Amino acid sequence: MASPTSDRVLLAMSGGVDSSVAALLLQRQGHDVVGVFMRNGVAGKSAQEKSCCSASDARDAAGTAERLGIPFYAVDYQAEFGALMDHFAAEYRRGRTPNPCVLCNQQLKFGRLFSLADDVGAAAVATGHYARVVDGELRTARDVSKDQTYYLFGVERAALRRTRFPLGELTKPEVRALAAEAGLVTADKPESMEICFVTSGDYRDVVRARGGGGRPGRFVDAAGREVGRHDGVDGFTIGQRRGLPALGTPHYVAAIDAGSGDVQLVPRDGLDKNVAHLLGVHWLVDPPAPGTRLPAQVKVRARHAPAAAHVVADGHGAATVEFDQPVTAITPGQAAVFYDGDRVLGGGWIEA
Repeated sequence: MASPTSDRVLLAMSGGVDSSVAALLLQRQGHDVVGVFMRNGVAGKSAQEKSCCSASDARDAAGTAERLGIPFYAVDYQAEFGALMDHFAAEYRRGRTPNPCVLCNQQLKFGRLFSLADDVGAAAVATGHYARVVDGELRTARDVSKDQTYYLFGVERAALRRTRFPLGELTKPEVRALAAEAGLVTADKPESMEICFVTSGDYRDVVRARGGGGRPGRFVDAAGREVGRHDGVDGFTIGQRRGLPALGTPHYVAAIDAGSGDVQLVPRDGLDKNVAHLLGVHWLVDPPAPGTRLPAQVKVRARHAPAAAHVVADGHGAATVEFDQPVTAITPGQAAVFYDGDRVLGGGWIEA
């Protein structure tokens, strides 16, 4: 292990414009930047199928590092990504909707990067996420439309003091302008919006390649009456409308029973709930006393507007979120993240 130097920063480089500009900004701030690319071992079967950690992305990351004159390494995390994919597939077979990006940040990007930082003598770790750290607390990005703190609630609280988010005060157009001004090859590169290991665009391909699909069964209405059949529960998520039987009026998936194979369909208003039950709760601030009704704004999806609520934790990793107004399509397997204005308080995994 190398002795850390206060100005050395290990930067996760994905080959996209955001991490490229993060490298540029850190260098301009006088840091000794070391770039690292995390290989996931996933490749599409054709030129149209692409992973965001593909060989071309590795070349773009290496090209940016060369342009800036910073050291660059690629590390193999195929086995670790494989475990993440197995969990992803298993969750869909259980009738849940996983969020692998949260787990990737928690277990890989921030779970492993600090060990790598220690190996190269870096005092801090940086990424191209749109987020901020202020006095050791995770805060939302200035560009609210790009804020990525939902995906970061699982980062260890102590690690935040060693974490840098150079893009936290910038908007996306400002980032692209900086990349163009510096002549970076990623300046006009399109964003990768999909899950990195779903190269075909259909997550079910991953589920069925890693242990098979979910149990086939019935579509049922709110009273439990059969209204159709389906090929597997892995093809559905709470709130889904497409791919369902024609029932005369719009219906949506409200519940998935992986044991029986039943997928319950309801009208739109049947998706609204006032309560979410969480497990695996992780705090980024001092946790409230068990049983305390903590006021917060809570996001139940990455693109969900935070909703006013009270969080009641039990002190043993579980919590109940009581929303002031009904929230649509609260989905088991997704994260619920707690905010106080721009401060991220913590979050947990929706169980029911």
